[in-house]
Amino acid sequence: MGHLIKINLPGGFISAGDLYEMLLIAENAGATDVRFGNRQQLYFTVKADKLEDMELDMLKAEISYEIDDEVYPNIISSYVADTIFNHHEGWLREGVYKDIFDRFEHQPKLKVNLVDDHQTFVPFFSGNINFIASNVNNYWFTYIRFPKTDRLFCLPSLVYSEDIPTLTKAAEDIILQKKDLFYNRVDIDEELFYKTLLKKISVAFRPVIEPLKLPDFQLPYYEGFNRYSNKYWLGIYRRNELFLIGFLKDVCLLCLKSRIGQIYTTPWKTIIIKGIEQADRNQWGLILSKYHLNVRHAANELNWQIEDMCSEGLELKKQLVRQFEEADLRTHQLSFAIKTQPKTGLQGAVILRKNKPGDYDILHTRDFNPNSRDEVIYAQKIKPRFLSKKLIALCKEFYSQQADPHLSDTLVLSEETIALPDNLSVYQCSNCLTRYDKQYGDAVNGIKKGIDFELLNAYSCPVCEAPKSEFKLIYSTLI
Repeated sequence: MGHLIKINLPGGFISAGDLYEMLLIAENAGATDVRFGNRQQLYFTVKADKLEDMELDMLKAEISYEIDDEVYPNIISSYVADTIFNHHEGWLREGVYKDIFDRFEHQPKLKVNLVDDHQTFVPFFSGNINFIASNVNNYWFTYIRFPKTDRLFCLPSLVYSEDIPTLTKAAEDIILQKKDLFYNRVDIDEELFYKTLLKKISVAFRPVIEPLKLPDFQLPYYEGFNRYSNKYWLGIYRRNELFLIGFLKDVCLLCLKSRIGQIYTTPWKTIIIKGIEQADRNQWGLILSKYHLNVRHAANELNWQIEDMCSEGLELKKQLVRQFEEADLRTHQLSFAIKTQPKTGLQGAVILRKNKPGDYDILHTRDFNPNSRDEVIYAQKIKPRFLSKKLIALCKEFYSQQADPHLSDTLVLSEETIALPDNLSVYQCSNCLTRYDKQYGDAVNGIKKGIDFELLNAYSCPVCEAPKSEFKLIYSTLI
């Protein structure tokens, strides 16, 4: 019987020397390959008779790990996107990320995200405690997604970079010590949470003056050789999620030889090597040739989020990608998530959520931005063999609306959906493009279906907290 070993890589990066040491330990324990998770962590499997020796090796190397467990979700960050996917000249750079990680003196038991607000490669809200860079130098928004819920609460204060570990520890303690109030509940008192937090810590808060504006989603092509400045970066994706240990050892050794300090992991279960010199590019090509690795997969295969170690989700993805290829389907600007387990936190513009064995529901975010939490049901109880037909129709409707925004601003109501009412009006937030449609109400704000927007008092956007005055009428059957 095998055991699953997990090693967190805080921030999604690791030195080539440290990764090489981990790979040696995995190899000595009988592993031939490793995986990277959607929270930028490292996985491998060892046999029971090798476990004791592996634990001794880990102890000698002072490496923290978990066996068949997930007590400590990794702290993930958008550091991997810096300089290659995010060219914005802002204040968030390598030194800021590293200073924050160095200040963490505890391993969080809740999921923590640190992301740049100008990138969309790393998800914004897949953590329980989500820090998102603001326009104010060294200050961050804090969005709490209470565990086992879809409730997002934006703290009314910005937090300073060096105070992020302190706030994380305090928020985590409150949630885990008061589970009856803040864990797996639909009726969470967010004001009580914030008041309790303020009593627990004293940090350099600043008031939120401007709400967070979500950038339009663009998933960059994150594979293959790519040029930036006067250097190259290399992204490597594996269709089966497995990276041979021998290949990764060669990667580490070439990094050390060519003075590349760090290797980055991504939430898309891939690795990225930055800083490759033109003179060394041929050597990287030789490694790829040695292991027969293809580094130019179709873009519509790269835009999927799947739960870690989930064979059902992986096989379904492979099936759908094949059918997308046969249909010559365009999926640019879209991302997909397969959820076989409830409340996993995966984000996608289009979500396949397992209903029961053999059935999936298809949902999409109202604006097709995976960082939006406003989901709409497109089709329900669909057998896997019929999923591709429904998804292809959904994608075509998305592009039809892009070509003609007046076609239907409520978008993609499948054939199972009832006809539109005669008095339908849709309002959209001017900041983050979240929509209010009375057909669906607003579960985040506790508003039931059928309530006219005009009748709402003191309404605020469920995503960016913008006031009701920031919403504009974008569609009405009465016009």
